[in-house]
Amino acid sequence: QVRLVESGGGLVQPGGSLRLSCAASGTIFSINAMGWYRQAVGKQRELVAVIPSGGSTNYADSVKGRFTISRDNAKNTVYLQMNSLKPEDTAVYYCNAEIRPSYAYPAYRNYWGQGTQVTVSS
Repeated sequence: QVRLVESGGGLVQPGGSLRLSCAASGTIFSINAMGWYRQAVGKQRELVAVIPSGGSTNYADSVKGRFTISRDNAKNTVYLQMNSLKPEDTAVYYCNAEIRPSYAYPAYRNYWGQGTQVTVSS
């Protein structure tokens, strides 16, 4: 069984910073891309940033220059450093990962975390 557990959300003032973490645990053979999505009230879930197992990262235009995604493959963990936060960044942030659970299972499956609330308000 694979689990993604996020942490690091909370309330922050505009201009502040937060760092989100997401650790994958369970039966894991390999992990392909890892990423962060967010969903604000009344809006659809949107991509924030993604980092493949190799190659360059990708960011939503709205967060470029403010957010940085990184990963620690030894810990099966992905991070999202969020700086210069704005009220419009308020949302539930979800971790996503493409995971191959075992050698015997050839395909990658998509897994989601439970979400962590980020609120940017004065």
